[in-house]
Amino acid sequence: MPGIQLGSGVQRLRPEPQEELPAQENLLLAAAYVSDAQYNRNVPFQTSPQAIRLYCFYNHWTMRVATYIFICVDLSLALFEEPALFPLPFVATALAEVLCLAAFSARLVHFAKVTPQMVFWKDTKNICIMVTIVVTLIDLIIYGSLEAVHIHSIRWTRALRPVFLINFPESRQIRRAFRSIRNTLPDILYVFLLFLFSVLMFSLMALKLFGDRGLKTADGAPYFTNILEIAFELYVLVTTANNPDIMMPAYNVSWWYSLYFITYIIINTYIFMSVFLAVVYNNYRKHLKNEIRKLAYLKRHKMIQAFNILKVKVGTEFVVKEAAWKQLAKVVTPDISSSHLELLLRISDEGQQGYVDKMNFLRLADLLNIQVVTINLRRHPLEAWVPRVYQSSMSLLVQRMVQHRIFVWAYDVIILINAICIALDEKHPFISYAEWLFLALYIIEILLKLYTYEPRAYLGRKQFWNWFDVLIIIAALVATMANAAIQSARKYNSRQILDIVLILRILRLLRVIISIERFRVIVTTLINIGPTMLTFGGLVFVVYYTFAVIGMEMFHGKVQFFDPNFTSPDALVCGNPALKGSAFARDRYCKNNFNDLASSFVVLMELTVVNQWHVLAGGFALVTHQAAKLYFILFHIVVVILIVNIFIAFILEAFFVAYSLGKSEIETAIEKKIQELGVGIQEEDVQDWKLTGNIGTVDSTFSGNDGDNRGKALKGLYFRIASKKYRTVDALLQRMFESEIAPNDEGPSLEEILNFSPSDIYPKNPNFDNSA
Repeated sequence: MPGIQLGSGVQRLRPEPQEELPAQENLLLAAAYVSDAQYNRNVPFQTSPQAIRLYCFYNHWTMRVATYIFICVDLSLALFEEPALFPLPFVATALAEVLCLAAFSARLVHFAKVTPQMVFWKDTKNICIMVTIVVTLIDLIIYGSLEAVHIHSIRWTRALRPVFLINFPESRQIRRAFRSIRNTLPDILYVFLLFLFSVLMFSLMALKLFGDRGLKTADGAPYFTNILEIAFELYVLVTTANNPDIMMPAYNVSWWYSLYFITYIIINTYIFMSVFLAVVYNNYRKHLKNEIRKLAYLKRHKMIQAFNILKVKVGTEFVVKEAAWKQLAKVVTPDISSSHLELLLRISDEGQQGYVDKMNFLRLADLLNIQVVTINLRRHPLEAWVPRVYQSSMSLLVQRMVQHRIFVWAYDVIILINAICIALDEKHPFISYAEWLFLALYIIEILLKLYTYEPRAYLGRKQFWNWFDVLIIIAALVATMANAAIQSARKYNSRQILDIVLILRILRLLRVIISIERFRVIVTTLINIGPTMLTFGGLVFVVYYTFAVIGMEMFHGKVQFFDPNFTSPDALVCGNPALKGSAFARDRYCKNNFNDLASSFVVLMELTVVNQWHVLAGGFALVTHQAAKLYFILFHIVVVILIVNIFIAFILEAFFVAYSLGKSEIETAIEKKIQELGVGIQEEDVQDWKLTGNIGTVDSTFSGNDGDNRGKALKGLYFRIASKKYRTVDALLQRMFESEIAPNDEGPSLEEILNFSPSDIYPKNPNFDNSA
C-alpha cells in the first residue's frame, strides 16, 4: 500500500509524541478510527503498528463470521445432549464444546492483544467470558468423570452458554437491550412490589370471604382455602388465563361476589399492567437518548482523532489533502468504485481546492454509510431491436394503458373476484376453469409490464414489490398445475401435498398489498425496522435458551407423549400417574414437555402467550413439587412483564419514527448535497422515466458537469441514494442528535462521554427530547 506523504506541519494525536510512525501506519490508524466511527464501535485499542494491524484483522468480517459460527455451534449442542432431540455420544458433544471454548479463548486473547491491559481487565465482558470458559471446563471434567462411573449428574453450565452471545463485541446491540432491562429494573421494581402487595391483599380478602364456605371447584377440589394457592390463582387471573373459571364457584353462590373479581381485574390487570408499560416505555426512551448521545459524541471524537493524524496546514487552517483523503476512503472501504469515490470527494471538497476541510472530513463516516448506487440508464431492448414496432402508435397506446391508474384498478377488481372464487367450492367445474382464467390474466399483466418497462430495471435488485408480484404469480402457476396433476391422478391422495398446493394458491391474494398504497407503506415500514427487531429477537432467544436448559434439567422425562391412537392407561396420564384426573391430562397436553430443546421452546412460547399457562404450570407442579410453579411465575415476570413490555416500547418508538419518515421523506444534508451537484437522481425520477435505469455498481471514472441536462441522461452515469429510510431507529435518532451539534463543537472529553447519565441536561440540544 503506498504511503501518504505528509507536510511538516502535521500534528498527531499520539499517546507517545516522541515516536514517529511511518505514513502507512498513520493511514491505517486513521482508517481504524474512521471505521469505528462508521460502525459505532467503542473499542479502545493500542496505537502501535502491530496493534493496529491486529485490530484491523480483529474487525475483519471473516473473524466475525467465524465467531458467530462457533457461538451457533456451542448453542446448538443442546440439541444433541441428553435430553436430546438428536442424541450423540457425550464424547462427541464434549469435543465440540472444547473446540468452541478454544475458539472463544483465541478470540479473547486476540482482543487482549489490541487493547490496553488496564482497559481489558476492567471490562466486565471479558471477565464474564473468562469465568464462563473456566467453569464450563470444570463442569465438563466433573460430568465426564461421573458419567465414566455411570453416575448421572447435571450439566449446570449449559445455561451459561448465551454469555458468549451477549458479551463478545459483535453483539453490542443485544448488550444494549440487556442494559435497557437493567436500567429499567430500579423503577419497575417499586411498581412490581406494589403490585405484589395488591395481589396479597386480595388473596387475604378471598381467604376470609370464601375459605370457610365449603365451596368446591369444577374438579371437586376445595375452593380458596390455601393462601398460597389463592395467591397463585389470582396472579394467573391478572393474565386472564383462568377467567372466568376461577370466579364461577363464588359467582354461582351470589351475584355480589362477582364485584370482588371485577374490582381485582380492573386494578391489577388494567391499571397495574398499564403502569408497567408506561414505566418501561418512559425508561426505555430516557436511556435510549443517553445511549444515542454517547454514540454521537464518540463518533465525533473518533473522527477528530483521524483528522488530527492526517491534517496538514494550508494557509491559516488545517486540512486533509485530496490524495490522503482518497487513500483513507479506499482503506476503510476497499470495494468502493472510483466513480463513487469521486462523487464523495466532490461532496467533501465543495470548492474543488484539492483538500478537505475539518467540517467536511468529519462527515466521511456518514458518507460511507450512505449506500450510493450508480445508474446507467438504458433503453428498452425492444426499442433497440425493433424501434419502428416499439415506437408505433399501437405500441405506445399499450404502454400508456399499462402506465395508467385504471390498469391498476382493473387488476384490483380481478384480485377481489379471484378471492371470492377461492372461497367457493373448487370442485365446481366453473370455479375450476376460472382458476385458469385468473392465472392467464395475471401472466398477461406481468408480460405487459415487462413490455412497457425495461426488464432489468423492473426486476432490479431494489425492486422488492415487483419481485414479490412475479414470485406470487409463479407460485400460483405452480400451484394450479400441481393441483390439476393431483386431481388427474386418482390414485394419488397425499393430503400434505394438497395442503401445500392450496396454500400456494391463497398466496395469490397477497397481491392486494401491492395494489393499496397505504398497505405498502405499512409493510415497508415493518421491513425497514425488521433488522432492528432482530436485536430483541436475540434477547428473547437468550432468555428462552436459559429457561429451556433449566426446564430440561428440572422436568425432562416427567411427562411423556404417546400417539393419539394409543389408549393404554399410561397414555391417558402422559406416562405419569401423578397427572391422573388433572386438567393437564384431560386436555392431552402430553406433547407440551421439556424432553428436548425444541419441545422446551414450544412450551415457553405457549407460556409467553399466557393462555392456559396455569394448566401447564399445575401439571409440572404435580409431577415434581408445588414449588415448581415459581419457575413459571419467574418466566412470566421476566418475559411477559419485562421483556415483552420493552419490546412493545421499542416497536412503538421504531414504528412511529420509521412510519413518519416514510411519509415525510426526510433527507439528510449529505443526500441533499448529492442532488445539488446535479448528478443525483431520485427513485421517483427512475419511476417517471419508465424504470429504464439499470441499477448497478459501475466502476468508471466519475464524469459529469453540474449543468448537465437530464434529457441527456441516457448518455452517462447518474447516482441516487439506495434508500432514504434508515434501517434502525438508533441511526435515525443519532442523525437527529448530530444535527444539533455545531460543526466546530468537538464535544466533551472521552471520559465525560463515557460517564454520561440520562439525568444530564444539555442546553445545547433543546430539541432532541422532542425529536426522540
